[in-house]
Amino acid sequence: MNLSTKIEAVLNQLNTVVIGKPAQVRDGVACLLAGGHLLIEDVPGVGKTTLAHALARTFGLQFSRVQFTADLMPSDLSGVSVYERGQERFVFHPGPVFAQVLLADEINRASPKTQSALLEAMEEKQVTVEGETRPLPWPFFVIATQNPHDQLGTYSLPESQLDRFLMRISLGYPERAAERELLTGAARRELLETLPPVLNTQDLVALQQAVGQIHVAEPLLDYVQDLIAATRNGRWFLQGLSPRAGIALMRAARAQALIAGRDYVAPDDVQAILPQCVAHRMVPVHDAGRGAVEQVRAMIEAVPLA
Repeated sequence: MNLSTKIEAVLNQLNTVVIGKPAQVRDGVACLLAGGHLLIEDVPGVGKTTLAHALARTFGLQFSRVQFTADLMPSDLSGVSVYERGQERFVFHPGPVFAQVLLADEINRASPKTQSALLEAMEEKQVTVEGETRPLPWPFFVIATQNPHDQLGTYSLPESQLDRFLMRISLGYPERAAERELLTGAARRELLETLPPVLNTQDLVALQQAVGQIHVAEPLLDYVQDLIAATRNGRWFLQGLSPRAGIALMRAARAQALIAGRDYVAPDDVQAILPQCVAHRMVPVHDAGRGAVEQVRAMIEAVPLA
């Protein structure tokens, strides 16, 4: 299969499990093709964990799932060394973070200390345990689910950790036809257990290399820089995008173009991916009267496309 056929097969399989959410499925695929971590935020029960599981299985990656709770400790993620009498030495027992995909379920129910334990893993693809640095498997992705901040028992993620997520998406409630299919069809858990891998690691490497080869024209770069500058002028947000966020945006836009079957980035790719890539990194000005996603969309309307 060529690259476009493989991408189409991935999307088709995911859309049979996550019903009625093609845009969110496409965003999740774009995030992983761009080599980034994905945050899925919404109320319980709308399919956040289902999407995370389906992405890991469809991409053919080894994965582990951790239910984040208030008593989860950093060592529960990274692992511990245990003295084994037969060997007369301490033996390291790796934690669930040693997987190609870590499904961090309800990540904001854990304490800030445990949330921070993921930072090194997400940024450096390694963990330091008891003074020894241990590399994580490659590729390594974190797909985290998060409940809204106003729900009981949740903690706000640190800004430094939010910045490590390439994208944040929200599923929302299903439309009536999609919900009817969910009510009358097979249970999502049963479908997940029989879901075959569509890609392997070599396929993923090829797709990520293809993302890096997507052409970006000078006028498109001018437009992206205009958008980044708009986030920093104080009209829309209290603090603008960092250069790292701008680089992440370009990776995601290239992935979006590849999924669309083009070898170049169009303004539509940037506009489609911008709210998911930057809204979780910024706070609207106090008199905005809108959430961050709505503020980003208003900013897109205000920034002219040369």
